[in-house]
Amino acid sequence: MRVHVLQHVPFEGLGSIGPWLEKQEAQVSYTRLFAAPRLPVLNSIDMLIAMGGPMSANDGDKLPWLVPEKQFIHDAVLRGIPVLGVCLGAQLVAAAMGARVYRNPVSEIGWFPVRAVATRNGNFAFPEECVAFHWHGETFELPAGAFLLAESDGCRNQAFQLNRNAIGLQFHLETIHKSVSALLDNCREDLVPGPYIQSESEIRAIPHSSYRAINGLMDNLLSYLITAT
Repeated sequence: MRVHVLQHVPFEGLGSIGPWLEKQEAQVSYTRLFAAPRLPVLNSIDMLIAMGGPMSANDGDKLPWLVPEKQFIHDAVLRGIPVLGVCLGAQLVAAAMGARVYRNPVSEIGWFPVRAVATRNGNFAFPEECVAFHWHGETFELPAGAFLLAESDGCRNQAFQLNRNAIGLQFHLETIHKSVSALLDNCREDLVPGPYIQSESEIRAIPHSSYRAINGLMDNLLSYLITAT
């Protein structure tokens, strides 16, 4: 399996997705857009993963590589390639498929519950509720034909599925301890008072069992996606 990763900043990596890919004996390639925004040809990949980042999906004027990146994602979705978008990556999938990305009324930073939304049979099924890691200030509308999979009190559109092969997650299931430390080191200024913004001590106090739970859910989601083709 040939998996291509779109990475937007050095400090937002694959987290628990990395070990899952190793178990699949996947060949993993990268476009590190912050360094060299060169994209592969679509027929050279079997799965696409778009990771997070502090920029906006609407920043095409400042970051011109966002325009071809969104076209690349769009073409991958329509070709039936399994596509996963995480946080910014989910917003890019939504934007690539014609949906609006905009500022959420509140930012979500920290560990907050996400609830499953009833959807059609055959779609990926989230547990009734799980506590996931969040770090975002924007959200997205659902692309035409997409199904809402999950919601939270702070943000209605938390996860969506488009066709059988594309899923966008506003939250982070791949988060490991190293991921949290990297975000705190690079984005600590986002921790301003707010109803859905935890303090650094609250974020770091989460037990290891919470990481295991979301990482296991990510494994299940990835296993679901690779059966799309």
